[in-house]
Amino acid sequence: MRTADGGVRPHYAALEARLDTLSSDDLAERQRTLERFFLLQGITFTVYGAESSTERIIPTDLLPRIIPGDEWSTIETGLIQRLRALNMFLADIYSGQQILMDGVVPRDLVLSAPSYRREMQNLYVPHQAYANVCGSDLIRQPDGAFAVLEDNLRVPSGVSYMLANREASKRVFPGTFRGASVRPVDRYPDLLLSTLKSMAAEWRPNPQVVVLTPGVYNSAYFEHAYLARLMGVPLVEGRDLVVHDNMVYMRTTTGLRRIDVIYRRVDDDFIDPLTFRRDSGLGAAGLFNAYRAGNVVICNAPGTGVADDKAVYAYVPAMIRYYLGEDAILPNIETFLCREPAQLGHVLANLDKLVVKAVGASGGYGMLVGPHATRAEQQTFAEALKADPDNYIAQPTIQLSTAPCLIDSTIEPRHVDLRPFILCGDKIEVTPGALTRVALRKGSLVVNSSQGGGSKDTWVLTDTKELRP
Repeated sequence: MRTADGGVRPHYAALEARLDTLSSDDLAERQRTLERFFLLQGITFTVYGAESSTERIIPTDLLPRIIPGDEWSTIETGLIQRLRALNMFLADIYSGQQILMDGVVPRDLVLSAPSYRREMQNLYVPHQAYANVCGSDLIRQPDGAFAVLEDNLRVPSGVSYMLANREASKRVFPGTFRGASVRPVDRYPDLLLSTLKSMAAEWRPNPQVVVLTPGVYNSAYFEHAYLARLMGVPLVEGRDLVVHDNMVYMRTTTGLRRIDVIYRRVDDDFIDPLTFRRDSGLGAAGLFNAYRAGNVVICNAPGTGVADDKAVYAYVPAMIRYYLGEDAILPNIETFLCREPAQLGHVLANLDKLVVKAVGASGGYGMLVGPHATRAEQQTFAEALKADPDNYIAQPTIQLSTAPCLIDSTIEPRHVDLRPFILCGDKIEVTPGALTRVALRKGSLVVNSSQGGGSKDTWVLTDTKELRP
């Protein structure tokens, strides 16, 4: 919101002027209004391991994050470039594997990744769009430019909170919002449905789309139900599905209805007990055979997780150069691959300065934030690194940028990152908004909701060039 010398950045001027007219009590009342909205909407998230109730309202900050239009244009172009390359990489490794033969990405790194699915080899994927919904995490660097912290291509979550934050934001700052020329995000459900339908066979003129959820005990169940309702499609569990003659049907009160596209929010391992984990009760037996036969489309495609593996992440700029002949618009964060002996030695010698992550983990689990870790925790991770170096990468401890947040009725800075959502079917579209995740604990760098982080609305402003009368 402010420059280094204390001045207010131009795109925050209207909000800052409004805040100057509000007392601490006014701000606290608006925060309560926002929380009541989330409570009435049933917007919850599960924080595993918490001693309190299983589900809680996701912590949401009152003050929006604001991004000017020209800055967003760079982000949008960079995200489209990145997802194009990642989908080309997935299409390649599940067919000719040319990038592996050319040595651009190590063969053993990809083929030994836990998320690599040999069952996907040589299967037809419409438009070669393996990752249909992507949520890349971005951070602002000290020079002001954005960089990619990680890609989320498996079952990325958080878009419902982006949509709900926007609805709440309109209620607590209605005048400021109307005057700020904020680009809308409420078309996301329509764009998502259009993307999913574009993946169906052309000879199915009105394809049936469903959202497949693990069930009410999943941490993001609210999102699954919310998106299904907004798209106007059924929300199903594995037990609602029947596979017959390699066709997938759902049970309804009027009989079986054929399904064409499944937007799955179930991990690869659990979608079909005949192909993957035999003990899974979350998917449907025979589902993958129906997918293999081309009679149903699963979005995102099984096996997309290999492209957001934290070790493979280090090679994404090389993928962009290889497939597109371009330099990455959004750079990576410096990454040390512990599978390389020299880099492992550097990581072990600097554990107190680095963030160490397990390559297949997500949600803030399986990581060590060196500067905030105890000696004992550092030692435990050092032993894990020595025992299984292939399973870890390390990055410098990044001082995330901050945004103003309402903390106990006063405005204080808290660390944030940015998760935009990109859709890919017959075309690629970036939603003109994002989920800003907030580390609400003072000094914390962990923004994940599953680790007690929160969120706030993100206003992407219309470029002034578009405001001509």
